[in-house]
Amino acid sequence: MGGFQIPGPLCGTHPDTIDKGTNALWRMPEPGPVCALPKNPERPSHRVSVAGGFAVAGLYLGMEGIALLKSVEELRLKPYDDQTGQDATTWSAGATIGYGHLIAQGDWGKYKGGLTETEADQLFTTDLAPFESVVRDSVAISLQQYEFDALVILAFNIGAKAFKGSSVVKLVNNPAAPTGYSGLEAAWKAWNKSQGQVMKGLDNRRQCEWRIYTTATYARW
Repeated sequence: MGGFQIPGPLCGTHPDTIDKGTNALWRMPEPGPVCALPKNPERPSHRVSVAGGFAVAGLYLGMEGIALLKSVEELRLKPYDDQTGQDATTWSAGATIGYGHLIAQGDWGKYKGGLTETEADQLFTTDLAPFESVVRDSVAISLQQYEFDALVILAFNIGAKAFKGSSVVKLVNNPAAPTGYSGLEAAWKAWNKSQGQVMKGLDNRRQCEWRIYTTATYARW
């Protein structure tokens, strides 16, 4: 999937306005297809940055963040093994369905026959809610929409408990917090290992999240 750009931290400051007729306000490199995403009144999001950011209590993962996260997780309508990617016909600890939903053993009967795309979307929304909540509960400062999105995408991958106790949270709240890292970027990108080994996929994912957090660039690797 190709990357795309959306207006970000320079909104309202860049001198080059884009053509009349789009919903984006200012030109970033290669404005892309999400300039006119459909509105979802149940999931408010902010397309334009404001001085000082937004109170996290009112933030949800934005539509650009949802589109990116779904593209990363990839939709599977039949159960599969998350380690091998192969279809799963019996339950195992890695049985997965939809957008990266791990199937509990007790739920195997519910999902073994697969699900529809609508059901996958509903399951994704349910799975996403705890990660939005942990970012709201953990972050004590105001954020831009794209910063919140990046943190939710990180939490979705590393888990709510790990996120809540992470040096990332400490440094977001207080850049001078003692953590053993040189700064927020180093702390963020340190989440690139599985079983002690650096994983290229996790490295790429952290780079992607960091670009969102710092430049509002929602681009897959």
